[in-house]
Amino acid sequence: MALRIVIDVLIGIGLIFALAGTKGILKMPDTFSRMQASTCVSTMGVIGVALGALLYAIFIMGSAGTAIKIAVIALLIITINPIGSHAIAKGAYRAGIRPEKRMEIDDLREDLENE
Repeated sequence: MALRIVIDVLIGIGLIFALAGTKGILKMPDTFSRMQASTCVSTMGVIGVALGALLYAIFIMGSAGTAIKIAVIALLIITINPIGSHAIAKGAYRAGIRPEKRMEIDDLREDLENE
């Protein structure tokens, strides 16, 4: 019974992060802020849901194969999500999209000027 409560809480935490990311996408002023909100929060949401799903797969279902698949999917999302977000942000910057507020340090502009 206590294990089921822990599983539900972890999945609920993942849901809260996912909802916060959705609200961030709708409320943020520019492309880069929206991407930050969606990437960071969705990654954190995956961690909560994946931990809950791992506990469920191991202790309630008793399926090691399912647990391994969940772990691999979670690790891929945790590593690929930030990399993909960085690539999209760099592409948007190269396409001429700039943040709404002026940046004090603009390392990407300096990198692009040196190419």
